[in-house]
Amino acid sequence: MKTLISLFLTLVATSAMAAGNEPAATPYNPAQPLDIAQVVSVTDTATSCDVVPATMVYIDHQGQTHSVTYQVMGNCMSNL
Repeated sequence: MKTLISLFLTLVATSAMAAGNEPAATPYNPAQPLDIAQVVSVTDTATSCDVVPATMVYIDHQGQTHSVTYQVMGNCMSNL
């Protein structure tokens, strides 16, 4: 039982540290081009059929991680 609790606490701490490493998301501004070298993650919108907020985390050509939010039409994949 102690091992299970220890494992759970380790997972929670690791998740919290990973979440803390992401930069604060800034709203997308179409007037300012994005320098995207690699996309790290994009919000999954497969369960929505409306316009929803999404977040993209990316790395620029200098190796800096950025996060940008924007509005996107959901994919409606869960309703098929």
